[in-house]
This record gives sequence, C-alpha cells and structure tokens, in this order.
Amino acid sequence: MPSWIAIGVITFLGGFLSNSLISRREFQWFLSLRRPRWLTFEWAIPFIWTTIFLCAASSAYLVWEKEPNSLNTWLFMGGYLALEAVTMSYTPALIKFRSLKLGTAIGGTGAVIGILLAIAVFPVSIWAALLLLPYVLWSPIGTYTTWVMVYLNPRPK
Repeated sequence: MPSWIAIGVITFLGGFLSNSLISRREFQWFLSLRRPRWLTFEWAIPFIWTTIFLCAASSAYLVWEKEPNSLNTWLFMGGYLALEAVTMSYTPALIKFRSLKLGTAIGGTGAVIGILLAIAVFPVSIWAALLLLPYVLWSPIGTYTTWVMVYLNPRPK
C-alpha cells in the first residue's frame, strides 16, 4: 500500500472514530454553551480543521518518504499519531465529561505537541515543518476560545 494512502486512511479513521463516540444528544449540550461574541466564524471551523489535517497528513507523508521504515521515521509517525489522538480526543472528552477546563488542557497539550513535532521534523524536511504551521497557529486559537468559554459557562448545564 502506498504510504500516502496509509497515512490518509489513518487520519480519516481517527476523525471518524472519535466523532462516533458522541451522541447527538450529548452534542446538544455543547451547542447550548455560550460562546464569545467575537466567535463569528464558528461555521468555518470544520473547514479549518479539515485543511489542518490535510496539511498534517501531507507533512507526515513528506517525512515518511525521506527515509521510509527507519527508526527515526517511525518515531516521527508516533508523534503524528499522538498529535492526532490528542486533537481528536478534544471533542469527545470535553462533551463526555462536560468540562471546558479539560478541553482547554487537551487543546494546550495538542498545541505543545504540534510545536515540538514541527521543530523535530524541521531538519528532515522544511516543507513538512511548514505544513504543520496551520496546526501550530490555529490550535492556540481554539484553546484560547475554549478557555474563554470556561468563564462564559461557569456551571455545566
């Protein structure tokens, strides 16, 4: 199987599986939360994250193709997998536990992993590191938004 297909399938399955953990009823709680007034672009967030995951998967592909099957490359793939796992755990964990604080912590963890991964892959491929830039830039925005929502929603509904 070509590496780009394997990486794409793993990326897609991660998103699909994490979203399948949430019921429509549970998601209604999330939709009922107050949001910051400046969050006027919420409709675009799914498109933003789709772009970010396409960039991250492309980054993983570039790293894999530099030195396929080497120990270092497998370690990098573990980093990409950890980044996806943390990122995709945000919504199910936040909703299942009804905890914006937990969501903020997960978002912050993802931001740190994204930055460290971008720094780590930079010597392997500048383009791979640059393709992680959308994640590195957007993740703190999402984390900050969740943090602000903690104060707008002091008690879980």
